[in-house]
Amino acid sequence: MKTLKSLFKTTDDNGALVLRLGLAAVMFPHGAQKVLGWFGGYGFTGTMNFFTQTMHIPAPLAALAMTAEFLGPIALVFGLLSRVAAFGIGFTISVAAFTVALPNGFFMNWFGNQKGEGVEYHILMAVIALAVVIKGGGKWALDSVIARQLERTEVVKASAQKQQVAVAR
Repeated sequence: MKTLKSLFKTTDDNGALVLRLGLAAVMFPHGAQKVLGWFGGYGFTGTMNFFTQTMHIPAPLAALAMTAEFLGPIALVFGLLSRVAAFGIGFTISVAAFTVALPNGFFMNWFGNQKGEGVEYHILMAVIALAVVIKGGGKWALDSVIARQLERTEVVKASAQKQQVAVAR
């Protein structure tokens, strides 16, 4: 129960709210490209084919990455399972950094004079995701509602156990 409570625990922190919503806003279009075909993306089938046939990523891992990029930002908007969503996004963006961007160096391709994008964007996204994992969802997160309910449930159970012990004596 303690682990479950720590998963949802958060504070009324405005900074965590800004990080959570910023991460969601930047990542959602990437997930929508892959899953829905929005913003010039290939949609679910096209992305799965690219991941599995061209990049040779096992289908379950490709689906998990797409889920993290699409459902993760939606969860972050609501502050629901913020740490889990941020971890999924952070892990996915870190894998992309090492496999796709790192060979292109550090800097983004601002002037179109290198083969692809560097890792600076990926590092920023991973650091923001890590901050949300550490701090939680912050202000207006549904996680705080769940955490309070878990706390109440624990208090009620503890009270009932004390009553049972007292009656047994």
